[in-house]
Amino acid sequence: MIGPGIGSAALIGVLCALIVCVAVFRAWVAIRNDKHQGRGSLPGKGYHTIDASYHSGGSGGGHSAEFRVPKDPQVYARLFIPKDKTK
Repeated sequence: MIGPGIGSAALIGVLCALIVCVAVFRAWVAIRNDKHQGRGSLPGKGYHTIDASYHSGGSGGGHSAEFRVPKDPQVYARLFIPKDKTK
């Protein structure tokens, strides 16, 4: 018995409810802050360069890759159309 009239199951239930409440509050704050910051980037000319490298530790481990993604949404969409597609 933890305290007078409070069983360990009740204490675990209260702690779980508290953890859920804190998680929901943090998610709510994160969503509210994200609305004001915006996501993505504005359309334009040129490319975004994405570095997708990782190192698994030690010498020589891992993989290195770099991707170029067009900033123009129309150019980006054309990348998904098959080359042999007739109009």
